[in-house]
Amino acid sequence: MAAPPRGGRADRERPRRPGLRRPRPGSFRRPARAHDAGVPRLGNGAAALRPIPRATGERPRPGPIRRTGLRRGFDRVLPRRLGRTARRSPCDTGHSAVKWLRELTPDTREDPGLIGAKAHGLLDLHRLGLPVPAGFVVTTEACRAFLRDGHFPDGLRDELAAATRTLEETAGSSPLTVSVRSGAGVSMPGMMDTILNLRPTAEQLEPAVEAVFASWETPRARTYRELHGIDHDLGTAVIVQEMVYGDRDDRSGTGVAFSRNPNTGEPAPFGDVLFGHQGVDVVAGTSPVLPLTGLATREPHVWKTLTEALDRLEDHYRDAVYVEFTFETGVLWLLQVRPGRFTGAAAIRVAVDLADEGRISRTEAVHRVSRRQVERARTPRIAPRPDTTLLGRGTGACPGVATGRIATTTEAARRMAADGPVILVRPETSPNDMNGLAVAAGILTARGGPASHAAVVARSLGKPAVVGMGTLAIDETNASITVGERTLAEGTLVTIDGTGGEVALGGVPTVTRENGDHLERFLAWTEEDARLSRS
Repeated sequence: MAAPPRGGRADRERPRRPGLRRPRPGSFRRPARAHDAGVPRLGNGAAALRPIPRATGERPRPGPIRRTGLRRGFDRVLPRRLGRTARRSPCDTGHSAVKWLRELTPDTREDPGLIGAKAHGLLDLHRLGLPVPAGFVVTTEACRAFLRDGHFPDGLRDELAAATRTLEETAGSSPLTVSVRSGAGVSMPGMMDTILNLRPTAEQLEPAVEAVFASWETPRARTYRELHGIDHDLGTAVIVQEMVYGDRDDRSGTGVAFSRNPNTGEPAPFGDVLFGHQGVDVVAGTSPVLPLTGLATREPHVWKTLTEALDRLEDHYRDAVYVEFTFETGVLWLLQVRPGRFTGAAAIRVAVDLADEGRISRTEAVHRVSRRQVERARTPRIAPRPDTTLLGRGTGACPGVATGRIATTTEAARRMAADGPVILVRPETSPNDMNGLAVAAGILTARGGPASHAAVVARSLGKPAVVGMGTLAIDETNASITVGERTLAEGTLVTIDGTGGEVALGGVPTVTRENGDHLERFLAWTEEDARLSRS
């Protein structure tokens, strides 16, 4: 049941959710600021350039940033002016034709297969008048040529040099620092490299682009593509943008937001936020996150701007959305947008609610939900019984119940999976755990929130997951875990509940969760649609 093409807003009026109002045109403005600059590091850990002096009076930045497979790209940056005055395009090189690069402006219209889904989403943000990064994108054609020939295609170096010179003029900042991010035609969260805090010189930018191209062929990326049926020959685009910092001061931060709850489908903004941090900390799960609603109290203007933007994006896509954002000194910037990924019951509720709100028709609602999502809609839960030994509770990240033997490493999970279901138990997961995540029946982590790497991958794979179980400690050396005062050896049978976040000892009885009337209404619409199709 494939989703139909998205179009404009439904003709009839629909109820709007409380608190989500349209922002005034032109309300997104960025204050001038001096830019930070650090020392980018490549995959071998070698510094790519000497440190760049910082402006007097700025607080020290965190240590040098290394290349990583985690999606560090939340704090990546913004145009100083958003189209208020005429400006030169970053890809306006002065040559008669630009073959390998495309500009990120409202006038650019390219297929996601050429510029990647991430860059395509940035263009949508541009056209909606929302704040988006100044920058440009290197096409997937350039990546395929690099992977085929082992070097940059003719002309790419000249185009990069010209585009970065223009980007410096456009940004009006000195020294300019940029991010270099992957962006394939289909979403592959966390599977490829991102490099932050980079000076856009040939000595730094060219190796960075090469590194992102090469990360398309890493084992974790290939495993992810095989699991999701993605063509290995597509290649990735590379996005180069000015940096922004979520750790600039105590009014800065970063986060991720869904326009609706990805676990339940509830029509309210949902996600994680971290004050004084870069985006890598949200995804990696290495720092305690706050619920997205924490913005409403601490930075009400950021919260208001974000919820208004989410509502506009739902109008545009006629679907629930996921965004990454950074706010710097109280100013919000959106850095990525894509359709949200929802579990079975949540997908059904979102489709039904969107139809009730008039954003889509009932027929569209039926065709947006896959058969597999319908099968998973009646989600089991751990039955509340007095003889069940609950070990503890974390945050439910992907609904469902999974029972299996504890595996404390990816290698152990792969070895043990041949003899039955395993639960991969980690402090937090990273792209390097992809092979273990692929074979596990369920996922349990000590750290992280609903937007952490473990949660995102679990939802994409449809596997029950519990994250952020604070009482959990993993001892890889002795192949054991400790929950509170109880120590369990690798191989011990446990059960996790990805809805309520409970973790129980052994195999336990389950009950089916009630889904309200959304499932029943959806099934009725499905029968009606089938009947009309036959007539």
